[in-house]
Amino acid sequence: MVIGAYVLLGVYVCANYWADINHRVSSHLPTDHSWFEWLLSHGAYSVRHLENPLFSTRQNAPDGVNMMANTSVLGISIPLAPLTMLFGPQVTYSLYLGGALAATAATSYWMLSRHLVASRAAAAVGGAFLGFAPGVIHHANGQPNFTSNFLLPIIVVRVLRLGESGRWLRNGVVLGLLVAYQIFINEEMLLLTALACAVIVLLRAAFRWSQTRAELWTFLRALGVCAGLALLIAGYPIWYQFNGPQSYRGLQGGVFHTWGEDLLAFVTFPRDSLGGIPEVEKTIGLTEQNTWLGWPLVVLAVLVAVLLWRTSLAARIASLVGVLFAVASLGRQIRIGGRLTELEGPWHPLPENLPLVEMMMPTRLSLVAVGAIGVLIALAWDEIAKARPAGAPRPAEGAGLHRRVRLLAYGAVVLALLPIVPRPLPAQHVDPPPRFITSGAWRPYVPEGRTLVPVPIPSNVHGLSTLRWSALTGHEFPIPAGYFIGPDAEGNGVFGAPSRPTSMLIYGTMDRGVAPAITEEHRRQAIEDLRFWRASVVVLGDHPAAPALRVLLAALLGPGQRVDDVWLWDVRALVG
Repeated sequence: MVIGAYVLLGVYVCANYWADINHRVSSHLPTDHSWFEWLLSHGAYSVRHLENPLFSTRQNAPDGVNMMANTSVLGISIPLAPLTMLFGPQVTYSLYLGGALAATAATSYWMLSRHLVASRAAAAVGGAFLGFAPGVIHHANGQPNFTSNFLLPIIVVRVLRLGESGRWLRNGVVLGLLVAYQIFINEEMLLLTALACAVIVLLRAAFRWSQTRAELWTFLRALGVCAGLALLIAGYPIWYQFNGPQSYRGLQGGVFHTWGEDLLAFVTFPRDSLGGIPEVEKTIGLTEQNTWLGWPLVVLAVLVAVLLWRTSLAARIASLVGVLFAVASLGRQIRIGGRLTELEGPWHPLPENLPLVEMMMPTRLSLVAVGAIGVLIALAWDEIAKARPAGAPRPAEGAGLHRRVRLLAYGAVVLALLPIVPRPLPAQHVDPPPRFITSGAWRPYVPEGRTLVPVPIPSNVHGLSTLRWSALTGHEFPIPAGYFIGPDAEGNGVFGAPSRPTSMLIYGTMDRGVAPAITEEHRRQAIEDLRFWRASVVVLGDHPAAPALRVLLAALLGPGQRVDDVWLWDVRALVG
């Protein structure tokens, strides 16, 4: 029943997508939504063609994309490949998104009911929060890898069981398998979970040192087995991520300086919830809404932490973990109400190029604090459920009073949670690919080893529609550029392909709405770019800037021809 409720909530959150499954994408992060559709198609393409899933030549031709160095979700896209091949990436995306939310709530419910609380209702409420928390729902707008947290509660439980006497080998193997699988879903969330587990283990040791000391050797042996097995399974993919083709070091310009959590975000209602409004972003800024808990829930969490501090070790540890990671999420410079202050944050002393840390966004550390609050919510509900009236001169009256107090306590929790109940994710219409693409009419124009150049050329800013041409046709033709992270000339990570003159002409024409005057140098550069891309045909479909783009392409390549519902330039004779 509880799991069914989570599934229904997952369907409800994705309702706007299901209303028109083939023509809807996230209205907040449409490019990310299309990127993940492309990733699901990549998994299906790798299975269908038995190709190495760690790399793809179907985007950013001819250089390709290192999939391990991007959010490739191979642990999702490959198992769901049959579904993608049968129904397409749009259906798989929505099933995956809603299923990941529900599955995370379900495993959180299992963790809480088996290991922390006696009340099933407490576990159900806590599980619902952990699966559908504001920060998770925010990322559900086009970033389902951050909703795919269903292994994390199990990993936390298995870490805390590593010290069990006589089971070090079994426990190490189980945790190693879980860690290896999570690497292929979301490495960043695995890193955050590992940091959280390290803090939890250290706090548990501090509070119960005698018990921890007795378990230490067993714990270390099991941890060694876990590390060895995870490295055996995922060692090569991780090496490939950092040393394979199209790998990179760090991000050019970084995200280190600007992505700390805003102090006001903790007490602000999230945009996509019953209590939130879109206008609230104008006061804090368009940041990741990883906390946005609302002030009632923050007050409740502090109150629960104080009341349960002496009686519950779990509450004590959850409180300290929440505070530690909330503070750590503030980044290098404190931000309040969307404004950077002069106050230095906890990350300020750290070197900017510290390995691994240079790739982290400080704000995402607050997701651990959100998890800690979920535990506190479950513990609070459990304490209310366990409460019994003490002896009183008039038991009936005492019991009645006590029931009213319990109802008030339940009501306080519900009222704190109600404003952050998620609404259906906002979606926008997106046009389907041209018939020329979906019907396969492009095939005579694109021989093996050549590319189809869609206009606009896909990038991290432009070309949402043309990236979907590749995704929705199962990657049957390679395309240049795209939406990914790859290396620049110095090996630093950059968003998208290095700029080429023809790409910049196309993007500039889109931005201005008018084609510039074209010189012979422009034409020479265009031929050079097309030759680099191994282009066979340039295709312009329906687009708001299509009239200006058609003028531009005609000036660069000569008159195009109308084929079905696209304008087409066959450039094989030009590029050789």
